[in-house]
Amino acid sequence: MAELLLCQKDAYYDSVTLMTLSNKLKKLEGVSNAVVSMGTPMNKELLQNIGLLQGELEEAGPNDLLIAIEAETEERCRAVHEEMERLLCEKKGGGTQQAAVYRTISEAKNALPDLNLAVISVKGEFAAREAREALKRDMHVMLFSDNVTVAQELELKSMAHEKGLLVMGPDCGTAILGGAGLCFANAVRRGGVGLVAASGTGLQEVCVLVDRLGQGVSQAIGTGGRDLSAEIGGIMMLDGLRLLEEDPETRVIVLISKPPVREVAEKILAKVSACTKPVVVCFISGTPDLLKGTKAVYAASLEDAAFQAAALMEGKTAAPAAGTAFPIDGEAMAAAAAGLKPEQKYIRGLYCGGTLAAEAVAECGKALSEVFSNVSKKPEQHLDDPMRSRGNCVIDLGDDVFTVGRPHPMIEPELRCGRIIQEAEDPETAVILMDFELGYGSNADPAGVTIGAVQKARQRSAAQGRDVVFIGYIQGTQGDFQDIEKQRRTLEENGVLTAQSNLHAVSMALRILAEKGAGGHV
Repeated sequence: MAELLLCQKDAYYDSVTLMTLSNKLKKLEGVSNAVVSMGTPMNKELLQNIGLLQGELEEAGPNDLLIAIEAETEERCRAVHEEMERLLCEKKGGGTQQAAVYRTISEAKNALPDLNLAVISVKGEFAAREAREALKRDMHVMLFSDNVTVAQELELKSMAHEKGLLVMGPDCGTAILGGAGLCFANAVRRGGVGLVAASGTGLQEVCVLVDRLGQGVSQAIGTGGRDLSAEIGGIMMLDGLRLLEEDPETRVIVLISKPPVREVAEKILAKVSACTKPVVVCFISGTPDLLKGTKAVYAASLEDAAFQAAALMEGKTAAPAAGTAFPIDGEAMAAAAAGLKPEQKYIRGLYCGGTLAAEAVAECGKALSEVFSNVSKKPEQHLDDPMRSRGNCVIDLGDDVFTVGRPHPMIEPELRCGRIIQEAEDPETAVILMDFELGYGSNADPAGVTIGAVQKARQRSAAQGRDVVFIGYIQGTQGDFQDIEKQRRTLEENGVLTAQSNLHAVSMALRILAEKGAGGHV
């Protein structure tokens, strides 16, 4: 086995580009390992763990590009290196038009005075500094970076509030402003529904369902998951609410979050009551009690929030739905349940989207005596080892434990493939739930990447005399470049049941367990 170890000084590329590139190189013929990364301490530690931190790589700094290739021959190593350079040049060129490159935010602002938004995706330790520079230059900030401290977040959002600007984040992955999707966003039609959300895939879920219901989105503002904490106090949700109240394109407002602490909820709901526009509030897994005495329209789920908003756009009101509004084919669910063995009694949710996983945990918790997850905040639902499922279990595969040195599964859904086979081999698995996120930033063919693992899982379970039910939800629109109908055909032609929303998918899984009886677990 031959090795090629190189260090390119002062050659910065973002981590998502490099992780995706490394995965592509690893799949090339004759390659046993390939790592292309920046020389951060964590990345150097990863190289050390696989025995490739040698020579000049040991002295590399965080602004240096590390290249480590392990292949059958030296000639193959050189060929892989040439392919790496070709792919990087292709990425840098971005097509026929060369993009302008600036080394600092101030340099970009000086060259283009009308710039009013900075999207920041750097290591967390540097992110607050860059966000501060953008705010000083009167630019809104979308802070994609995580690992920003609570104190830094409070400082940045307080500064933005004083200047009438937005700080979306940290760890904000989705926004749609003026019709432009930022980071992970779907191609939705323009319309009168404006949203502010402290969740990424939750915001996407309501946007795509609003689109599917024939309405459109004016603005979709992400706040980052900690915005409604006691420490931050909902600064950006309050400012986002104010901006949507003032926005002439917005006719109905939707607020999305996990249940905030009561004092923050009361502050937000007081502002909701002062709004002249109808406001739908979805506190995921929360109760309507918080909204009593306010003008807020309660939504029982992400799906319900979209239905409520669409009804209000039509000048109607809708009663909050206790479950999914999409029909469930009882005969199909009974047929799926009939094919299960007595010992098959558990749902296993394998999620790429964190908020969708959280919603699945909440919905399963209403119907099942026990459910476990790596993302639940309830002690009784805590999963000690996220690498192995237990009982009814929902796994967020975008959690940090799964993504060290790898792209998020929305970008590289193959991260889930091994786990699909693992769950299917468990004789107690009845249903495997999967989500597929389409849109900007997401994988070009998530169903295509995944279906091989589904086929292999079905073959292995069949060899053991069992079948496993697969249910998939495709979070996307007709406008998304991945072609939602092609994605659906890929799944359905391979025996995967498809759902119309995340809640619909979970409800289908629960119905199958109910049809089976599930040994008293429902």
